[in-house]
Amino acid sequence: MSFGLNKFLKNLLPKQLFYRALLIVAAPIIILQITISIVFFDSLWIKTNKGMTRALIGEIKFFIEAYDNEQYNKDSLTKLFSETQNIKANYIPHKMLPKNEFERWFSPMDRTLRRELKSKFNNYWFDTTTFKENIYLKIKYLNGYFQFEIPKNRIANSSARIFALWITLPAFLLIAIALIFLKNQTRPIINLAKASEKFGRGEDVGEYRPSGALEIRQAGYEFERMRKRIIRHLNQRSEMLSGISHDLRTPLTRIKLQLAFIKDKQLSNKLSEDVIEMEKMLNEYLQFSKNRSSEKGEKFDLAKLLENTIKKYNNKNILTEITQNILFHGKKTLINRCISNILDNSLKYGKNIKVNLKKSSNNIILCIDDDGPGIPKNEYENVFKPFYKIDKSRNETKSSVGLGMSIASDIVQSHGGNIKLDKSILKGLQVKITLPI
Repeated sequence: MSFGLNKFLKNLLPKQLFYRALLIVAAPIIILQITISIVFFDSLWIKTNKGMTRALIGEIKFFIEAYDNEQYNKDSLTKLFSETQNIKANYIPHKMLPKNEFERWFSPMDRTLRRELKSKFNNYWFDTTTFKENIYLKIKYLNGYFQFEIPKNRIANSSARIFALWITLPAFLLIAIALIFLKNQTRPIINLAKASEKFGRGEDVGEYRPSGALEIRQAGYEFERMRKRIIRHLNQRSEMLSGISHDLRTPLTRIKLQLAFIKDKQLSNKLSEDVIEMEKMLNEYLQFSKNRSSEKGEKFDLAKLLENTIKKYNNKNILTEITQNILFHGKKTLINRCISNILDNSLKYGKNIKVNLKKSSNNIILCIDDDGPGIPKNEYENVFKPFYKIDKSRNETKSSVGLGMSIASDIVQSHGGNIKLDKSILKGLQVKITLPI
């Protein structure tokens, strides 16, 4: 029971820090203002208005009794009452009271006036809405009725509006000031989150400057130090592997020269094939490492890039379903290499290819399906390992070095996306790439 209630309350509360902080600041102010307003309305305004209304009805009751007892100069009594009490009174004979077609039960003024009139008179009618400053009251008397024109300030405390103004304006002013301060406090957190997101997608963050409160600045400094350490580590790894790959070319060249002097041609050819395969591995990695380190991120049309890449194959068996005008920020050459590696694999093992590119609210989804033999589910993760080959299930040829899918996976992950394998709708293998917008 308590768990369900907690979950319901969590769903009602805002998710963003800015709105949560605003709720912490604004909720006490609003609750305090509502409490003060209710106390004022109940103890001062309603009770004061009730007393004023009771006094007014008492005066009117006294006037009617005096009018009833006066036998000679009723007009002078009416005039005297109007002048002294600031209430216009007039007796209208041979007239019927109008009917109350609509009673405003939600109005405190009407409820109080109706309650006091009911305790003093049997037949009455009043109108508090037709005129802004006056109330019309009609009370049955003999064969006609008395008509009274009463100023509203006789039964309503005029300070209520001023109080409401003074109690609401400071509250809105405090909330507005809180909005400005909270915006300034949450902006550094948003900037830190954006910088982290860019860095996670492989984009150039530039020089990040921490700002805001001391704790937020400390988090920003630690992020900047971590970012520089990761960049330094990646650069060192790439430089080391590139250096090793480059240095291995020299002994491979010497081996090729020595193979030319071997008289046993069958043995020489077998060794030459292994040397050629090693050269392909080195060349492929060096090319990938060079493109990754030198290319800068840019915004480009991913749909147009995909279409141009597919056109180069000039293959009618590649069917496309591409949503146009999908802009993406990343390294264009690396994305093109990733798509080419996957298409090369699909064409190598399948005959018919289907390419689907679409855009959701937060992601770009690229699916490449083939009708090849596919691979077992237990090998889905292994094919992304460098130099891994599935010789038995897919009859790997010597032209492959086992880096295609590994490079494709590395490119996708460096852009903050993910790549997954699944069963294809064409009964082969499906490669699904998801990239963040």
